[in-house]
Amino acid sequence: MGIQLGQIAPDFEADTTLGRIKFHDWLGSSWAVLFSHPKDFTPVCTTELGETARLKPEFDKRGVKVIGLSVDPLSSHAGWEADIAETQGHAVNFPMIADPDRVVSKLYDMVHPEADPSITVRTVFVIDPNKKIRLFLVYPPSTGRNFDEILRVIDSLQLTDSKKLATPVNWRPGDRAIIPPSIPDAQAKELFPQGWEAKKPYLRYVEVK
Repeated sequence: MGIQLGQIAPDFEADTTLGRIKFHDWLGSSWAVLFSHPKDFTPVCTTELGETARLKPEFDKRGVKVIGLSVDPLSSHAGWEADIAETQGHAVNFPMIADPDRVVSKLYDMVHPEADPSITVRTVFVIDPNKKIRLFLVYPPSTGRNFDEILRVIDSLQLTDSKKLATPVNWRPGDRAIIPPSIPDAQAKELFPQGWEAKKPYLRYVEVK
């Protein structure tokens, strides 16, 4: 059985560019994004790591730690990070896991033998403060990830964890949210005294305050 939503993120120990970590200890009570890269010195990953470094203040603002992983050793990571800073204009400012024995990659089902048994696919995990996996995305090696979407999902998860809400298609912070059908109108009046727009009994839009 592979990784599933809601399960506790598997713990591990590994060397990173910022020292050896025990993953659960490193997570602490923060949200986190763990994302894998097929290998060092690859073009798509180079752009992704530069973008993640640029967006780190946005992750910090949301209380999210970011950590990357590649199957190459630390010595290779160091040279690659110099290339990233040079070509992307942003130095890597978060830890990168070295996983040459593929221990973490296999633990998180990042190696898909039918795709390529020698590298990891592009996987993203969003992990909450309870260390539960709340999202995972798998991209083919040829397609760069959309980190704006990752931030959008985190915004949605943090909102819906704090309020009894769901978010509709293409939702962005500031947009109307949805009152879940599991909340009857009587309870909704207490939770959302500002009122709502009911398109259907099961589709109630509410302004988020």
